[in-house]
Amino acid sequence: MSDKPLLVTCGLPYTNGPCHIGHLRTYVPADFYVRYMRRVGEKVVFICGSDNHGTPIVISAEQEGLSPRELSERYHEHFDRTFQQMRVAFDRFGMTDDVTNHRMTQSIVQRLIDSGYVYAQTISQSYCPDCSRFLPDRYVEGICPYCGAIARGDECDQGCGQHLEPGEIKDAICKVCGAKAEYRDQEHYFFRLSGFRDSLLAYLPRLKGTSNARNYAIGWVKEALHDWCITRTLDWGVPFPGRDDLVVYVWVDAPIGYISFTKEWAERAGEDWKEYWCGDNRVTHFIGGDIIYHHCIFWPALLEGAGYGRPHAVVASGMLMIEDKKFSKSRGYVVWTNEDYLDQGLPADYLRYYLLAYTSHTKELNFSWHILQERVNNELVNTLGNFIYRTLHFAEKAFSGVPDRSADPAILEEIERSLAAVDQAMREYDFKNAVDSMMALAAFGNTYIQNNAPWKVIKSDPDAAGQIIRNCLQIVKALALVTEPVMPDAAQRVWEMLGHADGVGAHLIGEATTPLTPRPLPTPAPLFAKLDDDKIQELEGVLARRVEEAKSRAADAAKTVPFDTFASLDIRIGRILSAAPIPGSKKLYKLQIDIGDGQRQVVAGIAGFYTPEELAGKDVAIVVNLEPAKIFGVESRGMILAAGDEASLLAPARPVKPGTRVR
Repeated sequence: MSDKPLLVTCGLPYTNGPCHIGHLRTYVPADFYVRYMRRVGEKVVFICGSDNHGTPIVISAEQEGLSPRELSERYHEHFDRTFQQMRVAFDRFGMTDDVTNHRMTQSIVQRLIDSGYVYAQTISQSYCPDCSRFLPDRYVEGICPYCGAIARGDECDQGCGQHLEPGEIKDAICKVCGAKAEYRDQEHYFFRLSGFRDSLLAYLPRLKGTSNARNYAIGWVKEALHDWCITRTLDWGVPFPGRDDLVVYVWVDAPIGYISFTKEWAERAGEDWKEYWCGDNRVTHFIGGDIIYHHCIFWPALLEGAGYGRPHAVVASGMLMIEDKKFSKSRGYVVWTNEDYLDQGLPADYLRYYLLAYTSHTKELNFSWHILQERVNNELVNTLGNFIYRTLHFAEKAFSGVPDRSADPAILEEIERSLAAVDQAMREYDFKNAVDSMMALAAFGNTYIQNNAPWKVIKSDPDAAGQIIRNCLQIVKALALVTEPVMPDAAQRVWEMLGHADGVGAHLIGEATTPLTPRPLPTPAPLFAKLDDDKIQELEGVLARRVEEAKSRAADAAKTVPFDTFASLDIRIGRILSAAPIPGSKKLYKLQIDIGDGQRQVVAGIAGFYTPEELAGKDVAIVVNLEPAKIFGVESRGMILAAGDEASLLAPARPVKPGTRVR
């Protein structure tokens, strides 16, 4: 146990939509870790809050006719309430738009300015003449300058994943009105991230947490570090020091919220927040895998530049699948935490167990109603719940409570082995193995009571039966203590059925081998209820209808194409340099095409209509920003356009240079 306090944070939920189980992929493991570390004697503070700034909230608020603050407060309260229902218990759940974070952000940014880590630079930025405003982040869409995929203004979200600075995106389109954007000069402020390369390369190999976070970050730093623009042209956000026309970029004030929320908690608790953030610390961030760059590169550099301690550990989760399909709200593959789960009367414990026990924290997790049913019925009901109920029922019926004797040394040794395995896994952030070790103790108890059959032994040897059930009760006590971080509600019920009146969470897990006091026991009740087929079919039907509705909406949208969709296609005139048959295919040619700024290899099914000699030198229309594909084993990086059954190639009426855009 460390003499330094442990501060645990979770990535901040964004207040422009409701909670789904993808959110819980981070928050439940973090709560599990916090509960466990407290129960082994650590001093832990658990901090989170809602992320209230940025363009998506402004856009959503405009669509609903609300102010950004009103929208943020609505979803802040929603997340706070949902987390409480899921038994995710933060010590402070704040808002980044509150006064504390405004002041803290401006103070830290000013320190960076004073230290020379922030500088001004005039840049060319997307501007919509129809809307009469600059287009930051998600107000703009265009072409990624790095990979050519369709991208939003701050990130190539559909392609290479590269962070994009204002003005970098090509062929910008206004997301509000669909008009083609102009580029206009404006002064912005940049954080000198490039100056922290050597420092980060020394820091990251020592960063604790999960290897996926550490290795991903090291790869990015070794490849290249670019300075970050940390201002945006918005009315909503933290005002940039000394400017009334710019706000601080959301990825600056959001992580600073961790410090602000700590300060708010400390003021109420009579603590010093600087103890958690200045110098060497034990700050541990739980995040989704999609924000590793921000937490392992940008955030440590910003903290160092401002004179704060850098995070001790970053724990990054794998992504989420829904019924073996990629999680997607637009395609209907989403399970809403409230509407689909909690509002259906399903226990928080079941979902917590599934999220922790299904797979390794760093791997992709698949959520399936059918698999949830299997895990609950087979593991919680038939193994854990069955052993606990059989033990308590027999103890109360045959002995009126806890027999007056000690547990066998072999039983205590088995409990200690299990607790040691749990502890090792927890300190390695291996949550699945930790839960598996807990369930292994339950399985041991099940096997022990079945093999020793106290209901038979009592007929001939009541003392021996009493010893058997006393051993089982010690295992039940251990299970109540060690499973509380996973399933707090169920563990509390077990604790009360053992005759205790206080909270199981107030006891250290190490008390698992402390002898039980002989006492009467209340009549027990089954701990878990099975999920029946009818309920699961109902829930699967809800998801299936959601997917079909999404398909229907997509089909309706496909009947008409908005202007910005067409404008996102990079169609050029290309000149065919050569055409060659592809061995084994009668229809395909491999074409080499000059597209102005280079050559593209394209596979086209036109061999039945043209000879290679006819194609050489011909100008054609080609879509150049399609995803690469392998056709007949040959990579194709584009598509030429043709009309009719005889593949009449589209060509310009007058000669133009290769690379000329089709508009």
